[in-house]
This record gives sequence, C-alpha cells and structure tokens, in this order.
Amino acid sequence: MADQNPAARTVRSSIELAPESVFGLLGSADQNLRELEKLLDADIHVRGNAVTITGMAADVALAERVLQQLVALSQRSRALTPEAVRHTVSMLTDGGSDSPAEVLSLDILSRRGKTIRPKTLNQKRYVDAIDANTIVFGIGPAGTGKTYLAMAKAVQALQAKQVTRIILTRPAVEAGERLGFLPGTLTDKIDPYLRPLYDALHDMMDPEAIPKLLSAGVIEVAPLAFMRGRSLNDSFIILDEAQNTTPEQMKMFLTRLGFGSKIVVTGDVTQVDLPNGQRSGLQVVTEILDGIDDIHFSELTSKDVVRHRLVSNIVDAYGRFEAEVDRNGLGNRAQRRSNMRGRGSNRA
Repeated sequence: MADQNPAARTVRSSIELAPESVFGLLGSADQNLRELEKLLDADIHVRGNAVTITGMAADVALAERVLQQLVALSQRSRALTPEAVRHTVSMLTDGGSDSPAEVLSLDILSRRGKTIRPKTLNQKRYVDAIDANTIVFGIGPAGTGKTYLAMAKAVQALQAKQVTRIILTRPAVEAGERLGFLPGTLTDKIDPYLRPLYDALHDMMDPEAIPKLLSAGVIEVAPLAFMRGRSLNDSFIILDEAQNTTPEQMKMFLTRLGFGSKIVVTGDVTQVDLPNGQRSGLQVVTEILDGIDDIHFSELTSKDVVRHRLVSNIVDAYGRFEAEVDRNGLGNRAQRRSNMRGRGSNRA
C-alpha cells in the first residue's frame, strides 16, 4: 500500500536567485553551502543562479525558508558567514515566529567598521528586554554574550544621552586564590577581577577617550563593595558575575537604583564560587522578584553561545557533569575545591 503521508514523499523545489546574491549566499570557497549541507537533511545543488532542493517535503520546506532568510540577510548588506548560517537554521528549527534576518541585522553599536548585534533569538529578546524594562537579569553560561551585549547597550545609552554615566561592577570573589596573598596595592589586587569589563569597553569606545571618561566619573568600574550606601541616579548600572553575590549583597545592590537609571545583572548560576556552600544571591533573587512589573529575567542557554562551536558542547558536557555531582550531594564549586584540597592533604 502506498505511503499516504505527504511529508514522507521526496519532492524537488527550485529557487532562482538574483545573480548578485549567489556569491554571498555560497560564501568564500562555498563555505556557507557546505555548512547548509551539513545542517539540513535536504540535498542542495547550485548551478549558476538556480538552487535545486531535493528531499522529504518537510526538509525541503525548511531549506527554502533558510535560503529565503539568508538572501534577505544579504540584501541588508550583512556578510553571510557559516556562523550566520548556523544561527539561522537553529532559529527556524526551533519553530519561532521571529525572522532570523531581522534578528541578525539589529545593530546596537558600531565602531571602526565593527558592529555589535545579537546573534541568536534569545540574545535579541535579551536586548529588547533591556530597552523595555528598568531591571533585567541576564542568566546563562559563559560565551552567551550576556555581559558584552549589556555593555553595548550601556555605551549606546550614554551616547544617546539617555544616561549621564555608566557604572560597571563585580563582586571580588576568589576562584581559588585569596586577595590578601596577591601582590600590590588594593587597586592592584582588584584590577584582575575588573579587567574583562575594561576589555569590553575598549572594544566599544575609542581607547583614548576611556581614561578621560573614567577620571571624570562618566564611567566607573569598581568592586561591588564600593556600591554600599550610594544612590545611583541617571546611570546605566551593570553587575557582572552576579552568581558570586550573597543574597544580602544582591539586595544591597538592587536598592542602589535611583531615578532615571537602568540595571542589568548578569551571571551563570552553574559557576558559583562562594565559600562554605553559601547560596548565590542570583539564585535567590529569581525566586523573590519573579513576576514583579518592570523586572525581567532573560534565560540564555548553550544554544546562544557565540564563541567557538566547541564551547557550546563543553557547556552542555559540564552541565551534565554538574547535575550528576549535585545529585551526589557535593554542593557548589567552592565546596568541591575544598573537598579536593582535603583529599590532597590526606594523601600527604
């Protein structure tokens, strides 16, 4: 009996491209085409400016949508890369209604030919949430752009005169070593914790302007302890590595919010370095503030990692390992390091 399922039939579709779109779509040395062939189940053949797609009906339909979005992206003067191909396929495979071409062409900030924009749907939703809310929490693993995009939005707000200053802060929690044993003055000891924030600033602003803005107080980069007792008005405030705050520190920080200000809190709840098994302020605040108007929680996942492709796989592998460790009752990372040191001293 013949298969009555239309989706199981092999079909063929042909698409005519504008001649000027072909090279951009294929990529240098056909790298985009090879990426498409790797990610899609349909067979794709290109001859001249004609693209033929063959496969199961559902696979062909997906391939058509992917090609349409990539062409639309190239028409917006966006250079197509294998990374853009991967993110386009991922967005369409997840079944969302958002257009990948619109997501991947949203410009936040441009400097010296480099443009910062969201590269995944969750990143765009995160950026939109920053525009729409006073307090936003960006929670997700390393490499998902949560801090970098928040920094870009802060610089954008400063340039547009929506705020008069940017305040960047982190808790100075040790990941193994102790501050007291590090050489130098207090500033020397703290600088390594703040260095990633300085690095991001240099990506987004003229390096010559940054020292002047720092000395004028227009940009402030300081440890979280320096926020106590202040009221921060007309500011864009970013708290990075918030998983290493205690619940008391998180409350202290959030209550610094003044008039005309915006707060973005970023962190990864799987990377807690607090000693003695303390619960993270970032974990607690999701339970306390969930559902309050004008406060938004953005969740980013391994699918939003925009570093090397292996980083996403590494994040997932560590997630599985951490879940297994937690089931065995070994607690957070600081506890596990303490346990390892204890075993080492016992062996000695």
